[in-house]
Amino acid sequence: MTQRKPTLFDLRSGAIDTLLLSPRTGDAQALREALQRHLDASPDFFRDEAVAIDLRRLPEQAALDVDALADWLIERGLRPLGVLAGDGQAHGTRLPLLHGPQPRAGADVQEPPASAAATEPAPVQAGVSANSTLLVDRPLRSGQRVYSAGDVIVLDAVSHGAEIIAGGNIHVYAALRGRALAGAHGDTSARIFCSRLEPELVAIAGVYRTAEQALPAEVAGRSAQVMLDGDHLRIEPLRGR
Repeated sequence: MTQRKPTLFDLRSGAIDTLLLSPRTGDAQALREALQRHLDASPDFFRDEAVAIDLRRLPEQAALDVDALADWLIERGLRPLGVLAGDGQAHGTRLPLLHGPQPRAGADVQEPPASAAATEPAPVQAGVSANSTLLVDRPLRSGQRVYSAGDVIVLDAVSHGAEIIAGGNIHVYAALRGRALAGAHGDTSARIFCSRLEPELVAIAGVYRTAEQALPAEVAGRSAQVMLDGDHLRIEPLRGR
């Protein structure tokens, strides 16, 4: 009887979360200065993160040396992995051409970091479908990450260095001290709710806010909700608390 040889690998299409850098100017010097200010505001926050360079928001006729920008990013600890571009925009670059959904019109979107570099593999829990809700009934420790294509509900504290990514809403019925990224697939109506807001980062549909931006006194360390208001985040106290 002939035995089938075991499969040694899978090769298939997939999707990964990554930083998405969308330049809006062909002025390389001005772009580098603005990026440097952003990186200086969060030292080491983006170190070792993979980043895709999205040229599709560049003004018409604007030209940008993609390879020079990639080299500059590498010098600052990021890892450029490819380019998203319109017709003729990525001509001559050494970086591979990537394919992704078209950027949303309107909001000047800041894409969140995909994840922090971890010294040990982080346990991952995953939702099953876009309509699924993932319930986590234990604390999330530093380095742990949970993901659901739908909503995520956490009944205990989310520590510094822990991360929640949800295609829908995020509910934390305890202290939120790590990262919470709701609407991860572009749902601008998604929200984050928590009993005690002390996050390293919160994000809705790619628009994010880090701990370097002090929270207003009425929500810092209190029950609050985070939502998207145009092209920026709005944080409000939870009513009735």
